[in-house]
Amino acid sequence: MPDQKMVSFVKTIMDGDQTGALEGVNALIESGYERKEIVTAGVEEAMNRLDAKCTVQQFNLLEIMLSGRAVMEVMKRLYPPDSPVPANKGIIVLATLEGDVHDLGKSIVSMILTAKGYQVVDCGKDCPVIRLMETVERVNPLVIGISGLITTVVPLVRTVKDELEERGLPGIRVIAGGSTLKQIPAEQLNVDFVAETAFDSVKFIETLRTDSL
Repeated sequence: MPDQKMVSFVKTIMDGDQTGALEGVNALIESGYERKEIVTAGVEEAMNRLDAKCTVQQFNLLEIMLSGRAVMEVMKRLYPPDSPVPANKGIIVLATLEGDVHDLGKSIVSMILTAKGYQVVDCGKDCPVIRLMETVERVNPLVIGISGLITTVVPLVRTVKDELEERGLPGIRVIAGGSTLKQIPAEQLNVDFVAETAFDSVKFIETLRTDSL
């Protein structure tokens, strides 16, 4: 049975209660919860529930915005931006492709990767594939991470590795995540890995580094 503190924490995020969410994350830390568990069982659980509500009948932009702000405050508490680990593990390029304006999940991945010692280059949301490729050519990353919440970006995701091949960059790995993309197998998306959670993305990237050492 889930811990009541975690249940309450998820509810405060769903309610868009920034003050309550910060009080909740502090209570979880004091109770001995690790950052990873707070993100996966709390933050990502709340996000999954929000994703499920994003239907024509239930979608509420204000609700999503308030919840998103609560999430970002929690993540800043867990991974303070003013005390990052030196970024010496490699470069990761992140993007939400053209047509999709959701970037909360991508922002969470960015914070975790930065805290882990990676340099993150974020192409933002609603990003055309051509702009993503231009960024990749400029910074030569270890991995490209693509987030997707809506189905219309799926055809664009499938073109990324082909674009890399055409530009002579076949060694760069492509990973995908987000509520829509994680429901599709990697081979159908034409990517190297599909992450269920933000930490799955990080774990896959860490494995790549270990294999290359």
